[in-house]
Amino acid sequence: MKTVILFDLDGTLIDSTEAILESFYHSLKTHALGLEVTESMITSQIGHPLEVMFAGVGVNADRVDIHVSTYKLYYKEIARQKTFMLPNAVEAIQEASSFARLGIVTTKTGRYSRELMEHFEIMHYFEVLIGFEDVEHRKPHPEPILKALTQMGHQDQEVWMIGDTRLDVEASLRAGVECVAVTTGYDNEEQLRTLTDIIKPNALEAVQYIAKRGRK
Repeated sequence: MKTVILFDLDGTLIDSTEAILESFYHSLKTHALGLEVTESMITSQIGHPLEVMFAGVGVNADRVDIHVSTYKLYYKEIARQKTFMLPNAVEAIQEASSFARLGIVTTKTGRYSRELMEHFEIMHYFEVLIGFEDVEHRKPHPEPILKALTQMGHQDQEVWMIGDTRLDVEASLRAGVECVAVTTGYDNEEQLRTLTDIIKPNALEAVQYIAKRGRK
């Protein structure tokens, strides 16, 4: 049976930092709360749901939903122009598809994520895409991973997750699947090492590591 590899998106396959920051600041400016929010306050939370991110920079609970709605409308307009595939990411997907079944598990909105993957002409490599609206509990809860595996009809295949944050690693651990962390995203190596010793510099090397493990 083929191996299953699930990929995170932001910081693992794509770089949407510019789009995220611009959309975040647009929302904050639109609602004029006067908060002093630095880039690091935003980027340190990427991977968490938007509701958590806005609350994390000081937006009151009763104003979070309107901030998220404004963000999403703006993000939809700029995402394609200001999101880029990370170096070696396309090669990682192509190489992985030669020996594994592929899926995406992200905290981004699934519909926008699918549109981005189609824009980059790589969606056809993936059997499933699990996004924010597809689950009740987001990473680090194991539900997104488990739902992806259920939709793929997973039985006894070896399963791996590739992601760039502790959210990905913890979700993998809780789901009972292996994980390779990569340092192309939003957690650094020191942070990742609090949960795993399997760390690679990019998704391609992560895929190659999984391939070698499978040949042993």
